[in-house]
Amino acid sequence: MDQHYLTPLFEPQSIALFAGPPEQQTPQAQALLAHLKAQQFKGVIAALDTGTVGTLADLAQAKADLAVIALPADQIQAALELAGRIKVKAALVLSTGVGAAQAAEMARTAQRHGFCLLGPNSQGFQRPHLQLNASAVGELAAPGQLALVSQSGALTAAILDWARQNRVGFSTVAALGSHTSVSLADVLDFLAADRHTQGIVVYMEGISNARRFTSALRAAANAKPVVVLKAGRKLAGNAAAQTHSSAIVGSDDVFDAVLRRAGAVRVRSFVELFSAAMCLASRYRPVGRRLAIVTNGGGPGVLAADWVSELDLELGVLSAETAGALAPQLPANASLSDLIDLSEDAGAEHYRAAIEAASKDRQVDGVLAIYSPKFGGDADAVAQVLVQARPRMGKPLVACWMGDASVQGGRHALAEAQVPSFRTPEGAVGAFGNIASFYQNQQLLQQTPPPLSNLAAPDVEGARLLIEGVLTERRKVLTEMESKSLLSAFHIPVTQTLLARTSSEAMMIATQLGFPVALKIDSPDISHKSDVGGVALNVMNAAAVRDVWQDMTDAVRKKRPDARINGITVQAMARKPRGRELYIGVVTDEPFGPVIAFGAGGTMIELMNDHAMELPPLNQFLARRLIERSRAHETLGDWRGAPAVDLAALEQVLLRVSEMVCGLPQLREMDINPIIVDDKGALAVDARIVIGPAAQTSPGRAGQYGHLSILPYPARYEARWPLKGGGEYTVRPIHPDDAQGLQNLVKRLSPESRYFRFVSSMAELPPAMLARFTLIDYDREMALCAVIEEESTGEDGARQVRERIIGVSRYITNPDQTSCEFSLVVDDAFAGQGLGSRLMLSIMDVARDKGLKEIDGLVLTHNEGMLRLMRSLGFEVKAYPDDPDFRLATHPL
Repeated sequence: MDQHYLTPLFEPQSIALFAGPPEQQTPQAQALLAHLKAQQFKGVIAALDTGTVGTLADLAQAKADLAVIALPADQIQAALELAGRIKVKAALVLSTGVGAAQAAEMARTAQRHGFCLLGPNSQGFQRPHLQLNASAVGELAAPGQLALVSQSGALTAAILDWARQNRVGFSTVAALGSHTSVSLADVLDFLAADRHTQGIVVYMEGISNARRFTSALRAAANAKPVVVLKAGRKLAGNAAAQTHSSAIVGSDDVFDAVLRRAGAVRVRSFVELFSAAMCLASRYRPVGRRLAIVTNGGGPGVLAADWVSELDLELGVLSAETAGALAPQLPANASLSDLIDLSEDAGAEHYRAAIEAASKDRQVDGVLAIYSPKFGGDADAVAQVLVQARPRMGKPLVACWMGDASVQGGRHALAEAQVPSFRTPEGAVGAFGNIASFYQNQQLLQQTPPPLSNLAAPDVEGARLLIEGVLTERRKVLTEMESKSLLSAFHIPVTQTLLARTSSEAMMIATQLGFPVALKIDSPDISHKSDVGGVALNVMNAAAVRDVWQDMTDAVRKKRPDARINGITVQAMARKPRGRELYIGVVTDEPFGPVIAFGAGGTMIELMNDHAMELPPLNQFLARRLIERSRAHETLGDWRGAPAVDLAALEQVLLRVSEMVCGLPQLREMDINPIIVDDKGALAVDARIVIGPAAQTSPGRAGQYGHLSILPYPARYEARWPLKGGGEYTVRPIHPDDAQGLQNLVKRLSPESRYFRFVSSMAELPPAMLARFTLIDYDREMALCAVIEEESTGEDGARQVRERIIGVSRYITNPDQTSCEFSLVVDDAFAGQGLGSRLMLSIMDVARDKGLKEIDGLVLTHNEGMLRLMRSLGFEVKAYPDDPDFRLATHPL
């Protein structure tokens, strides 16, 4: 059952229309009818009303895939009931102003009758290739390969109006509205597999389920480019921030991190959304961040170069070899030192030579062509050069045609050829920046780390016992001593710290540790010790320790008389004179869960406001990228006479923090500030941790990692099994690096086996399908692959061991969230060796572990081998009423 459950909604063959009599029609109904009349839908439309009566046999004659309902609010429920009686598979409710309670009742009706519901308060959708305009947002868009999903009907109408003027077409337009049952995540999930869609533009205002949204967005962005514009970029409303991290990190920062890790691109304005849409419509596949600028004017070129630097891109400079070959073809005044400045004498042929040279140069990832009107210049001829070059270029090509009346013809030619064209250099560079961000974020998307790194195993159980002890005391804030104990359980280096309850104890401890020492107040009620005089550094002798003890105690009691004081901690000063003070933090976002933050630390942390962010779990690649996104990264190399820091040690600390976040769902907020890093390693000087009860997750959903937005790689499902003919194989969860291995398996299958699995004669998997099958959300679906190791000899004669995928079983959770649908394929060369049985039993165990109740799947009627296997495993095999060519195999879990 590879067909998506929203196919009846977006690909209907027949429609039952509920619009009411003319005198009672809503504005939505009037718009809908006008749009349906303007285009001839390729399917069948039958008009019904809520007064339709008759037996079930009579109503069966009105059977339809989709019910479109545009009625007053008090008549919608009756229409939904009637839609259920004629057994529609999907329904669309065009309305406004329906409240949450009435919407919930509509959702229950749809669920009872077993159809999906888009609406209420939706403004409908368009599928131009079907000539279907089931919307109230305007006339039907031109056909194209770009999908638009919006949570605002008004914004949808504005984008469609812009698209008509800029010759941008759409595969799908969906205006969701509030309280709709079919969510943004559902639509993204459908578009990820939609063969008509090559890019997706999203306008969103909010989400109802963070995990579902993140999962669907990752799946969509893995298959095709996704650009998101989100409204409401406010800081999180945390009036009583307990840690530095929670004070400087806002919910919008977290959303940025989510989009990066999902492989999508975020734009910040309506104008940027349009420019991104133009680039997506052009179907550019990015390869990097280096933009070459070809211009006939130094000023516009410099403006563009400045914006390249502002957006953290790189100026693409021609190699010496390319520049040497190009120079003789250009005017005498041309310059190739950084910009490709063709001079004011440049004509169409000069642009042709420069663009061709830049497109072939390996030091260039994209080309921006700027044309500024000149006396005797021909803007149209230069535009034709770009039009002709675009089909041959494997790199992004964007244009900036400056001016107005004299360049209109050129702009129209570029738009017709789908070359993104802008009026300002900044707009053009920003558009390339979006393409480059997609490339960078795709690298993040491919990372699927396990919950634990390959470093020495942490004492997770000891950490949990410490947390449970604090919660038993009805405390949420760990003392510095407790915080450092928690860090030590995960092998994060910390300064030796001892608690003194009297001034005499403090002097004795300080003498043993060695001077100078640091003294800090120890209180579960004080978040920022320095704000109340609770920190003293570089205390040089025992007498000073005694005096500081008394002064600190008096000062804190005066400023915070309500605070509980356990004593004062004594620790040796960190001896890292050339170390950099950094911070690593954790915040818990509503709704995305824990996020890891990194940046410059010390007492000026809020003022510096340096915080790069990443979703856990982390691996070394993600940890390095997190460090590189911070402003503090510039200070970590050779800096002001200090040697470069030990980046590997810093990365290990980030990996350890990731382990803490994954293994301790009670962790709410954390500051390690400062953590001092130099060329010898890293040392956590101070730590502050806030905890709470572990968040409750739905039974069977996500298990111990239910607090994370992105599930770690589930290494616990790995197992080794013997082959009947000798040797052994490993069954493990699939991951993105298996894409080529899966493709090789499909190519090795016999035509019959490929047809049995995919009901298609295709010889290999298309890129979108391959991406969907290998980058999966381990919560709502699972794919287990069986692999063997094969030896080969490389060109240098060295022995190589490679994995070969010899079978795959998978399930995906059905919309009811209680059952799942399976599929299975086994390499023909390993048939009859028990591989199919083991893969099916293993995938059933995973589904059972997730709390699912039933597993089912469709098997072709003449696939006798698969049917025998299903029966041998205890599946019930019966006729499939919707298609006699299939049998339905089901098994309770």
